[in-house]
Amino acid sequence: MQEKHMHRSAFAFDLPKELIAQHPLDSRDHSRLLCLDRKTGEIRHRHFSDLPDLLRPGDVLVMNDSRVMPSRLLGRKEGTGGAVELLLLSQKENGLWETLVKPGKRAKPGTRVVFGEGLLLGEIVDTVNEGNRLVRFTFQGDNIFQVLDQVGRMPLPPYITEELEDGERYQTVYSRELGSAAAPTAGLHFTPELLSTLREKGV
Repeated sequence: MQEKHMHRSAFAFDLPKELIAQHPLDSRDHSRLLCLDRKTGEIRHRHFSDLPDLLRPGDVLVMNDSRVMPSRLLGRKEGTGGAVELLLLSQKENGLWETLVKPGKRAKPGTRVVFGEGLLLGEIVDTVNEGNRLVRFTFQGDNIFQVLDQVGRMPLPPYITEELEDGERYQTVYSRELGSAAAPTAGLHFTPELLSTLREKGV
């Protein structure tokens, strides 16, 4: 039997930039929802607020209650003042993080980067998987997360070019535990009222 291969090019399509929303809707659940009937193949255009009509009692929704960290850091290379951007991915141990860095050529081991006029200092200590960098941070205070609230920014997807004025719009309404490097974006459309309706229905 001949094996078939699928190529990524099969999923390529043009998406005009003007169709990519740069700001969230005032009402989270007013976003559009594309529904596919798997039995008939019928496609319907709905809104996220219609979700209770599409789910049945006994259906299960699994929700990620992680809160997004302001993990995007814009800093200056100590000495030269060159711009360096870090995105925190995961904490390896106290003060040591795996990060994405751009531009990578400015992030050789031993490089020191200053953030927030000295509130946070990062030193590149190693290069790891796929060019990521291990960075050891020193900071004023007892908790790096408090410092991140002061100097960090929300890690927006690359197709969002405008900063959000309200960082809470990049959190789900049910987020609890701090620790995500990016938002679980499918959950951003839920509202407390919609969740209540789903519970009452037995979802």
